Amino acid sequence: MPNQPRLRATVLTAAAVLLSSLMTGCSDDSKDDEDLTAQKLSWKNCPAPSEAEGGGNAPSPLPGGAEWQCATMKAPLDWAKPKGDTIGIALVRAKTSGDQSRRIGSLVFNFGGPGGSGVTTLPAFGDDYAKLRTRYDLVSFDPRGVGRSAGVKCEDDQQLDEYFQQDATPDNATEQTTLLDNTKQFNTACEKNSGKTLPHVRTTDAARDMDLMRQVLGDTKLHYFGISYGTELGGVYAHLYPKNVGRAVFDGVVDPTQTAEQSSLGQAKGFQLALDNFAEDCTSKVDDCPVGDTAQAVKDRIAKLLADLDSKPIPGVFPRQLTQTAATNGIAQALYSKDFWEYLTQGLEQAYDGDGKVLMLLSDSMNGRNEDGQYSNITAANISINCADDKPRYTADYVEEKLPQFRAASPLFGDYLAWGMVSCTDWAVAGAADHPDVSAPGSAPVLVVGNTGDPATPYEGAKKMVDALGSGVGVELTYKGQGHGAYDSGNKCVHSAVDGYLLDGKVPSAGAVCS
Repeated sequence: MPNQPRLRATVLTAAAVLLSSLMTGCSDDSKDDEDLTAQKLSWKNCPAPSEAEGGGNAPSPLPGGAEWQCATMKAPLDWAKPKGDTIGIALVRAKTSGDQSRRIGSLVFNFGGPGGSGVTTLPAFGDDYAKLRTRYDLVSFDPRGVGRSAGVKCEDDQQLDEYFQQDATPDNATEQTTLLDNTKQFNTACEKNSGKTLPHVRTTDAARDMDLMRQVLGDTKLHYFGISYGTELGGVYAHLYPKNVGRAVFDGVVDPTQTAEQSSLGQAKGFQLALDNFAEDCTSKVDDCPVGDTAQAVKDRIAKLLADLDSKPIPGVFPRQLTQTAATNGIAQALYSKDFWEYLTQGLEQAYDGDGKVLMLLSDSMNGRNEDGQYSNITAANISINCADDKPRYTADYVEEKLPQFRAASPLFGDYLAWGMVSCTDWAVAGAADHPDVSAPGSAPVLVVGNTGDPATPYEGAKKMVDALGSGVGVELTYKGQGHGAYDSGNKCVHSAVDGYLLDGKVPSAGAVCS
């Protein structure tokens, strides 16, 4: 995605059905003596999602007919003023399907982003977690700033169409000025429309919300499944509340030791690796690969396509054109999952014939645009949370200095990810730190699952997370596979290890490997 500190590390894909409910904003009706830990949630069947959550239909019933239920939890807008104004945190749950006597508690999910709506994503992928539901209530939420949890608002749909049509990899001074002006315009719109919320969407704020959620749900410990950015949120929670950690799994692991620049560079290497693997896979099949005879030919043709699109876009989703940036974005989206490699092949094949629709649909999915032209607030939330978290502010001159390093990491994605670092320039709120603190001495074991072929959160981050959590906390499990994350790959070995820990408390041997 252009103009972001890094590509969104999230499990949302073009096939995900986005589901949920109504907008909830800030309120100032909290009372000085109100104890938010004592609040009672009013669970009701989930309505259709808001535009900020991506639109669509209300979630379908679970197997057996049970309905997904939604509620809103009050949380302080400013955790430094816990008795001040409140915001609503949107929640979704599926009550346990098993024997109540064997119920462990709630299992809280965060699916990543930052900026992904858990209220829409959990029902969309709920069947994948049916076994875990035998002993847990499955719970997720829209983190603050996301969806209907005081969702950040920046530009409108028409402005966002223009924003995503821009050239996010400038080749000259004029293009660079345009990129920086558009970035400033976007950031100014965020401040104008959501200035009250922007200082309070840091990951530390969301972690405090989760501990309030734990108490409101009636759980002594927080049992947690964090995916992608959700692993960073889980690590921050463990740092703040190590004694409150129950059974926790981190999958698709963010490296907590990196700055935004290091993370972007790591993603450049990760997406290049995924592209290399896609090219090798395509050309190794029995049938001829329709986008190249050799792996190098596949990558060369993609590079030529992107170079051609820089000067001459092709028709995409009418009336928009497939630009170089949109095509790069669509290719990146397809590399998040091996299941999408066939769509990447199809999209490339069509683009070579002058039809950019498939690649643009993939790009739209990354950007949170539905078929009606409405955008969720995932872009606004992603940038707002990243910029509130990340202290560094990168200039155009700094990016130009770093371009050779990024291009060496990835000829295809290097410029794209390097220029994304200017997203937080002129942001209204100062960033909190160079990187998150996830040290958690005294925490229960955390199962940390790394995928060797992960493009968005490269495999090396899992070991860094284990080390940062501290001795006796992180337990690493390696999955030798492709795509972002491991559990959703369906690998039986990964499922057995994760389910065994969450359901029965069996901690795998440190350094275990699944393939």
